Amino acid sequence: MQKFGVEDLQGVIAVTPSPSVVGAGDVASRDTVDLAETDRMIRQLVSDGVDGIMTNGTLGEMATLTLPEWQSFARQVAETAAEVAPDLPLFIGATTLNTRDTIDRICFLQDLGVRGTFLGRPMWGGLSAETMVSYYKEIVDAFPDMALMLYDNTEAFKGPIPTAVYAELAKLPQVVGAKYIALTPKYGLDVAAVEGKMRLLTLETDWFLAKTMYPEEAVGCWSSSALCGPEPVIALREALVANNIETARHLTKRIEWTYETFLARANFPEFSKYNIALEKLRFDEAGYIKAGSPRSPFQTTPVEYLEGAREAGRRWRQLVEELKADVAKPEAKPRTRSRAKAPTTPSPVSETPRRQPMEADSSDFLPAS
Repeated sequence: MQKFGVEDLQGVIAVTPSPSVVGAGDVASRDTVDLAETDRMIRQLVSDGVDGIMTNGTLGEMATLTLPEWQSFARQVAETAAEVAPDLPLFIGATTLNTRDTIDRICFLQDLGVRGTFLGRPMWGGLSAETMVSYYKEIVDAFPDMALMLYDNTEAFKGPIPTAVYAELAKLPQVVGAKYIALTPKYGLDVAAVEGKMRLLTLETDWFLAKTMYPEEAVGCWSSSALCGPEPVIALREALVANNIETARHLTKRIEWTYETFLARANFPEFSKYNIALEKLRFDEAGYIKAGSPRSPFQTTPVEYLEGAREAGRRWRQLVEELKADVAKPEAKPRTRSRAKAPTTPSPVSETPRRQPMEADSSDFLPAS
């Protein structure tokens, strides 16, 4: 029986790296996963109130882990999550260059008791729309009880998932969501195409604007920045659930401020060449986890890009400290960490006319590229 459905994808879904030990960048190194830090990372995220976890995408180094390393990482994540939050939506990545290897990896996850997988598509050559649909249908047929989170990354997979493909995949109950790349005009078309049968998760910086336009659909986000410390994104979640528009707007702008020096916001195609190194450096600078060094071959990065990532991490750490200071004030009300479930009755946000921003200026929140 399928464990996770569309209704489970609400709130903050954290996107994690695969922590590495010292020397992981050496091409001769093996067993490079820092399993102790992996265990601590999952426990900390759960303790701090995230609503779900995705692993082994691009920054999760699916492309650089050996099969034994991926297996040891997946096993650690699965065991820790099962111990501390067995019902938390967990999607472990299993993307490979072909369908058969992907099926083998999902078999491994299934044996671990994992009930969700984060899945891109073979990318050596671009796939036609028909082939995309066929690929995911083969996976669903092989694993009818496994929930799928689609990985829609235009650079990694040589283009976006077409709207017509979203419409077809939404018909499959196992396909419960997608890690959506950016809030562009296509987002509205894709939201309409899936008809509420799939959750299109935007980046946390796009969440406020997406929520103003699609209040019933945009009830969750994905966030790699949560690995710099989830407090800002958790606070944004609470503001949106409470329909606190001014706080949500303010938090979004403050989160955007942390991204100003980060290459991903200025030039995503260029950033994609250095994604792993820049993200892990940003995480380490923020200090929430010890991501460690990138694995070969992603170890050569322009100095100015590295410094931009460090500054982004420092800014995020500053934002976390600001929020903690606000909570510590005597007059501050304690925040709850309840799951961001949809209200049973329409909230003021959900009554907002679709596509009518709540006094938001979309230029404040759209990505630079």
